Amino acid sequence: MFIKNCLIAQMEFRGNFLMSLLVESVYLLAKLLYVLVVFRTDLHVDGVPPEGLLLFIGMHTVATGIYVGLFFTNFTKIPDYIKDGTLDLMITKPVSLQFIASLRYVDLALPIPDILVGAAMIIIGWNAMDIPLSLSTISGFSVLLLVSVIVTYCLMIIPALLSFRFVQTGSASEIANSLWDANNFPMAIYPAWVRRIGTFVVPLFLVTNFGPMFVLGQLTWVHICLALAGSLLLFAAVRAIWQHEVRNYSSASS
Repeated sequence: MFIKNCLIAQMEFRGNFLMSLLVESVYLLAKLLYVLVVFRTDLHVDGVPPEGLLLFIGMHTVATGIYVGLFFTNFTKIPDYIKDGTLDLMITKPVSLQFIASLRYVDLALPIPDILVGAAMIIIGWNAMDIPLSLSTISGFSVLLLVSVIVTYCLMIIPALLSFRFVQTGSASEIANSLWDANNFPMAIYPAWVRRIGTFVVPLFLVTNFGPMFVLGQLTWVHICLALAGSLLLFAAVRAIWQHEVRNYSSASS
């Protein structure tokens, strides 16, 4: 129903819809300069050739499309809900408050270029690396794509959760977006201590690295199970924090 309502609203302003497509396409074109540099310099990262790096860049691009389509607009609105009292009205609705606050709006324009181009890069890299289209490989990659969505939700909602305690959280959002943009290459380019933090403390590398690493034979199903379990634990933690903050929320009028 959320998707249907958002589609109807966006189609009433088709010019804005087309402009969003254009803006995101220009942003994506700038990002594709990374791909050009990778191939022109014949860049290898931890033994992975440029064709293999397409898997990582494509995965990041698809994850970006999912993020801007499902989560970005909602997460930026949560601080406003808290400030202007809209959250007070949402609490009275017979539906999960976290669900309606974090998933109410779906942008159907911004993710189109990212998901299409990202999927194309993954397919090209997959074929170029001669990765077999076996049930096991596709299933593992699909599970890690689900992990990517869960971890994206959990990590990128954190600045919005801080809004329950702090008036201004713009700096936290900027930091989160900067970290997101730094995740479009294999984590092997970073020092070991950064890889540990990005895997076990702030598991941002699970978003774009684990899927390509699995299809390249660098991870096993044991790693997939651990990643899935970790993402579900992270979601449970975010859910618990949300419930705790809502219980202590005293409304905008107080």
